[in-house]
Parts: sequence; structure tokens; C-alpha cells
Amino acid sequence: MEDGRIEYKREVTDTLEKEVVAFLNTSGGEVHIGVNDNKTIYGIADPDLVQRQIVDRLKNNISPNILGLFDIVLEKEGPKYYVRIIVSAGSERPYYITRYGRTPKGCYIRVGSTCQMMNQEMIDSMYKNRVRPNLSIILSPRQDLTFRDLQIYYSDRDIPFNRSWERNLEFLTPDDKYNYIAYLMADSNGMSFRVAKYRGTDKTDLISNDEYGYCCLIKATHAILERLKIENVTMSKITYPNRIEKKLIESIALREAVINMIVHNQYTYGYTPYVEIFSDRIDLTSHGGLVEDQSIDDFFSGISKPRNRELMRIFRDVDLTEQLGSGINRILKYYDKNIFTFGPNFIKVSFPFAKYEDLENRTVEEEKSDCRGRNQTVEEGESDCRSENRTVEKRRLKKNKIIEAIKENPSVTYSELVKITKVSRSMLAVYIKEMQSDGLIERIGSDRYGHWKIK
Repeated sequence: MEDGRIEYKREVTDTLEKEVVAFLNTSGGEVHIGVNDNKTIYGIADPDLVQRQIVDRLKNNISPNILGLFDIVLEKEGPKYYVRIIVSAGSERPYYITRYGRTPKGCYIRVGSTCQMMNQEMIDSMYKNRVRPNLSIILSPRQDLTFRDLQIYYSDRDIPFNRSWERNLEFLTPDDKYNYIAYLMADSNGMSFRVAKYRGTDKTDLISNDEYGYCCLIKATHAILERLKIENVTMSKITYPNRIEKKLIESIALREAVINMIVHNQYTYGYTPYVEIFSDRIDLTSHGGLVEDQSIDDFFSGISKPRNRELMRIFRDVDLTEQLGSGINRILKYYDKNIFTFGPNFIKVSFPFAKYEDLENRTVEEEKSDCRGRNQTVEEGESDCRSENRTVEKRRLKKNKIIEAIKENPSVTYSELVKITKVSRSMLAVYIKEMQSDGLIERIGSDRYGHWKIK
């Protein structure tokens, strides 16, 4: 039977928006399409069509904008497919069905397993007390922003930057100026992320204090992840006939915690998250504490309530996060809840280093089991290393095509290179600029009458 967190529907009906609005206005939940009320799978005939219909309806029929607050996951049981719509609790409540406005007919909440219409008094009270999306209305400290790095990340995943990309990514204030989201994603900004390393178990003896940032938030995230890969060394034990290995910290859990720390930080406080590396652990601290109306039980159960919906959407676009609320579950797969510390204005995660005696007690069968788990994770696309390798390889192949085209015809035009590489003209310009900076190619003469030279 249905409960307060799940709604089952055999097919997409006119009540879909109402159910999603109710979850947005309460504590989040899931709508399962293609499932009977008794939880048996009814199935859907055309999964791709159904997913497109759902995205279109939720994007266009619910206000305020809920992009970044829902995920659509295709599931299969036997020969039958069904769709899970994972809905996060929103911070711009009350959400409502757009055509009915902020009225009882447009506003709903979840009460037990039912969807109930709100009265006008409830609507007015919720609107008065709602947490507004501060990042989207805060003006960027600078307006001369460029987004070359972000464009590369999107292009590498075949997501085009069309004419209205700034508005689609919610980079603009109501008066069409760059907001703080745009500032965080720009090629250059004033946001620095500190990674400090200490010799012992406290802050007495500082070894290094490095800064990452002043660049696109996505680029800074990758830089921090790469630094922690170096710190997260592998212990090993030679046995016959196997070699048993173990990281100081489980890589999947560490990666998820870093991304959560960066995405959910309260940037409006003027602080950035930071990493501290000790001789026995790594601490990750983000500012802002739990989101309003989110309990610790909600946090650990995977009930997602993104503080920065717009950032979450972008991180998902570039494959740094997957479905809502999944990161905490991946961490808890390897660690107890006691690694988390909650303060009124911060959340800290302390990952203890594995000890050599853990490796001594580790059996070959346990290692094989973990290998199977890691292989499954890679197959599901959770390995950031493989994702990065694919991105690097794709860019290398594009640049090789440019070089081959120049070899065949030094006077090849931009238009011809666009057709050869199958990228946009703006993306081609990015590749050309990088290749010129790396000393691979040189332009001799004017753009119109000159030619290319391979160095």
C-alpha cells in the first residue's frame, strides 16, 4: 500500500502534478509510474516517451521552477519497466500548479498516504515563512564573467549551450544581471577552497595549507578530488596467491562526501567548505548546518532537500552527482553514522583511516567481494576516474581530428572544421585556443586569407 513517502500510479494521469506538488510542499517522496497500488509491476510500454512526458509536465506545469528538485530513474523488474520520480522537499514553498496559481486549487500537501488541498491561510503562512533561493537573487560581485570551462564540461557530455543557456541555468537575476550562481560557475571568481594537512592528530603542526579555487566550481571540485586521491594511499598485503589491498578511506564514500560538502555549502554566509588532513583521518566541513525543516533522521534516510538547487542541477548535468539523496546512502554503505557531526552552522564528516591490522584480518573472499562491488559501481557509472578518462579521451580525439584536417589542408576553414569534428563553432574555438596555448598549432596570416601550421 502507499505511504507518506511513495505514491503508486499505473500510468501518467492529470493528477501527476498534484502529487509532485504535495511532496515538494512536505518532506519529499517518490511517485512510481507503472506500478499498481498493491506494489505489483504493471509496466509501461514506451519508457522513453513516458520519461519525456514527465520532464515536460513537471518543468512547465509547476511553479516556482523545480529543475534540480526531481530525478527520474528507469527501473526494470523482469520484462517490465517502471519509472521512479524522486522528489525533494523544496525551499521555495508553497509550490503550486501553475495554471491555478498560489490558490487552494493549485497548492497541495502530503498527509499520510493522501494528497490534500491546502487552505488559503496555510498557503499565506507558508509563503510568508519560506526560505528564498538566495544565490539566485544575490548579484554577482562581477559582471564581466566568462564560462569557457563550464562550456567544455557541458560539451564533453554532448549537452549544447544554446542561445538561452544563461537563463536555462538560472544565472540571471530578474533584471538580467549575473547572480551568485553564475559567479560560482565562472572561469574566474574569488572563491577559494582550503585543503590543510597536519603532521599529527590535531592542528598543532601544519605541514601544508593549499588553496583550490578562484575558478569554475566544477573545476575546483575536480581539483580537490584529485588531491584527495593522492592522499588516499593504498595499503597492501602480499599473500599467496593473492595480493590484498585497501585504501585508507573507501574511495566512493570520500568522493560522495566531497561533492555533498561543495554542493550543499551555504555560500551566502561568505564561507567556503574546507578539508583537513590529519595523521589518522580526513575531515570535511561545510557551512550552513541542516536545511530548514530537515531532521537528522531525514538526512540519514536519504530524504533530499538541496540547499542549492541550481548547483545540484549543474553537478548532475556534468555527471558529478546522480539521483537525489543517493550520496548519503553510498557513504553509509561503508561507514557508521557517527562519522557525521552536526552543528547549528556546520556539518562535518570525519573519515578515519583504515589500519594495517584491518588489512591483516581481511580475507581473500572479502577482497573479492569488494572487487565485485567496485566493478558493479563502475558499471553503474559511479567511478569518477573512468568518467574523467572518457572526457580526456574524447577531447584528445577531437584535437587529433583538427590536426589531421590541417595536415590534409593547411587552409581548412572554421566551417569545415566544425563539420569534421562535429562540435559547435564556439566549442571549436575553445579547442583551437587550447591547442595554440599548448604550442600544437599556429595561425599564419589573417583569419580569412591565412593558413594553419602544425608545430
